[in-house]
Order: sequence, then structure tokens, then C-alpha cells
Amino acid sequence: MNALDTATPRGDQRRTALLGALDALLQDSTLEAINISEISRRAGVTRSAFYFYFENKAAAVAALMEQMYDDTAAAAAHLTGEGTPQERIEATIRGLFASWDRHEHLCRATLEARASSPAVRELWDADRESFVPVVAAMIEAERAAGRAPGGVPAPTLASVLLELNDRMLERVALGGPLGREELVEGVVAVWLRSIYGRTS
Repeated sequence: MNALDTATPRGDQRRTALLGALDALLQDSTLEAINISEISRRAGVTRSAFYFYFENKAAAVAALMEQMYDDTAAAAAHLTGEGTPQERIEATIRGLFASWDRHEHLCRATLEARASSPAVRELWDADRESFVPVVAAMIEAERAAGRAPGGVPAPTLASVLLELNDRMLERVALGGPLGREELVEGVVAVWLRSIYGRTS
């Protein structure tokens, strides 16, 4: 992504307009079907202005992904909140689904862009990995308090569980044999079993 951090206020407005235009177009179309001229026209800027901020459509989608990060962080905060392990983990998983519901068109576009853009793939992976220390700290705290047994290193377990969440969201996007509640129940059970050695 080559958005310029030193852009002028007017430039910031143009960048925001381009992202808003792309976001609006994605609500009714796929990333593949949208062209840069259409994004630029809707934003009220020239095609060359688009390339001033973004290398390609995938880079623009990567910029939009930043909007989902706060929602994911809010969901992860449930892990160290009040309640039983099951309540906290289920609240986290349901929070991820709620974020999906708010940004469904963007999530689908991100998955599409990730398949063809190393930059988007790297950003997606970096966002996921940024939560590894959060989950690992929770696991270590539960072990230290005697509520969870020891086992594989907490960062390793955290990384695997976050990969599972990724797969769950991909399955929501692509469809599959399991409904939403079945996915929630299954993922929560895996988290509980992996961290606590039990499912309740």
C-alpha cells in the first residue's frame, strides 16, 4: 500500500473519498467487477489521484481493513472480562461474528484480495498475529492462577486458535454444511478444550 502519510488535508479528503467510494461499491458488487475508473468517478477525483494513494484495488481494500481492526480488538477484550471461561470465549467468538455482520461486504472483498495480493495477505496475517500476545497473556494468566493446565507454549496455542477463527470466518464467507450457531458452538468447544482441558 502506498498511501502517503504526509498527504495534505485536501489529500486526506480525497483519500477518504476514494475509500468511501470503494466501500459503497463493494456493498453491491465484487472487487473483481469494480474498476478503478468507477471508484475514482464516484469519489469525484481523477483516476491518477487513485494511483497517487493506492497501488491497486487490493491496496485500497487493505486500507479499508483498518476499519475492522477496532471491532476485532473489542471482541478480544472479552477474553479478560467478567464471567466464566465459556462466557468469555463465547462472547469473543460472537463479537467476531458481529464484526463480520457489520463489514460483510468488506470481509468478502478482503478474502478476494488476499488470494491475489501478497500485500493484503501480509496485512491480514499481521493483524491476526497482533492478537497473539493478547490471547497468550490470557492463557498464561489462567495457568498461573491454576484454572488451566500447562501444555504447549501459550503463544503457539494462541496462534493456532486465532488461525481457527480465521478459518471460521472464511467458512462463513464461502458457505458450508454448518450453520452459524453450530460454528460458534464448535469453535468455543475447541478453545475451551485447548486452554482448559474441558468444554464447560
